[in-house]
Amino acid sequence: MQSLFRRNWNRYFLNRLLIAALIFITASSSMAALAIDQSGLAQWLSAPHRTPANAVRDVYRHPIETLTFFGVKDNSTVVEILPGSRGYYLEILAPYLKARGVYIAANRDELAAPQYLADHKKFLARLKEDAALFDKVRVTKFNADRHEVAPQGSADFVLTFRNLHNWIERSEIDGALRAFHKALKPGGVLGVVDHRGRTDMSQEAQMKLGYVREDVAIKLIEKAGFKLAATSEVNANPKDTKDYPEGVWTLPPTYRLGDKDRAKYQAIGESDRFTHKFVKP
Repeated sequence: MQSLFRRNWNRYFLNRLLIAALIFITASSSMAALAIDQSGLAQWLSAPHRTPANAVRDVYRHPIETLTFFGVKDNSTVVEILPGSRGYYLEILAPYLKARGVYIAANRDELAAPQYLADHKKFLARLKEDAALFDKVRVTKFNADRHEVAPQGSADFVLTFRNLHNWIERSEIDGALRAFHKALKPGGVLGVVDHRGRTDMSQEAQMKLGYVREDVAIKLIEKAGFKLAATSEVNANPKDTKDYPEGVWTLPPTYRLGDKDRAKYQAIGESDRFTHKFVKP
């Protein structure tokens, strides 16, 4: 009888522990979701001004989770480096920061290649399409450290998405990092997302593929005076094998091979990316 009682008690105790664990996990998930919703960022994902080409990428780019990880608040001064012709993060950050913060788009200067100047013109046209929403956006020049992306020591955040591989290839990385360091306040955050390279190949060997070794990125950025504060796997994609005929541009959204094996690359999705939060001491 005592043995039966003990077994029943153990079963009861384990069940209570399981229930408590489930309650804790559910509560934690709800609190995390609530924290994201309370930030005010989430409302802009479904806002009518968002372009379909940008919105369809949310499943791969995880904008709310990424910006929350970096720590962006609605009263922050945020510099986005090279926001692209259609301004993916512009559509989220500019309205979010409009009332209390500042959104700065550090875009191409007059020395850029013609295709990049064309992208810059498209970006300026995008600002005019929703002028009432983007009227407080500030546009500055970026070209390594030839310009101030923001007044010295004024930015809370400098964010760059999928640009490191270009700057490394063009030997512009040191100058770019100097410009970011100069713009940030002490304690300011440099947020970096980029295509994660293979560890079994040198950086040089995969440069033309568009990928960046994570250890190389950390070393370069810390050499510039930043400290790695945190990393996130929110933009990871284990299906990305990083061995495609046209490098990372084989994958969506570029599909450089056109219709060849398109379904295969669509099933893989966008690239595997590291997400790093660096701090200026």
